[in-house]
Order: sequence, then C-alpha cells, then structure tokens
Amino acid sequence: MPKTDHFENDILEAYEAGQLKSIATKEELARIRAAARATALKDKRVNIRLSSGDLHDIQAKALEEGIPYQTLIASILHKYITGRLQEH
Repeated sequence: MPKTDHFENDILEAYEAGQLKSIATKEELARIRAAARATALKDKRVNIRLSSGDLHDIQAKALEEGIPYQTLIASILHKYITGRLQEH
C-alpha cells in the first residue's frame, strides 16, 4: 500500500472521526456510480506481448500501488483512450 503524507493522514483521521460530509448531489453520485460500473465491466480478454523489462517495470509499479499488474495495465489503457492519461 502506498505511504501517506501528513496531509493525507489528516484527511483520513477526519474521515474516520466522521468530520467530513459529502457535498455531491444525487446526480453527481449517479454519474460517478455509472462510470465506476462501466470501468469495472471487463467482458473481453486480450493477449499482448511485452518485453521482459517492461513487464518487470509494470509489475514493480503495480506492487508500489498495491494493485495487480493486470489492473494497472487496464487502468493505463482506459485512461489513454478516454484522454485522461497524464504524463508526470
């Protein structure tokens, strides 16, 4: 699991203490739920060939993020096709 910084710890503590309140509207929540369902739907299988170095780097990054490497690859592809992939 990724490490949290002081700011993130403050937010987590406030959440756990019940001090945070959602400001999302019903419409926003419905839109977010629909997007989550569409993202989670995985009904096709794809096989690709990667260099062993790239696969190793992807697996290491996924381990840092605390997610399976296949999930990381799917997330990257989804962000790319929706125009939300940002290079840091």
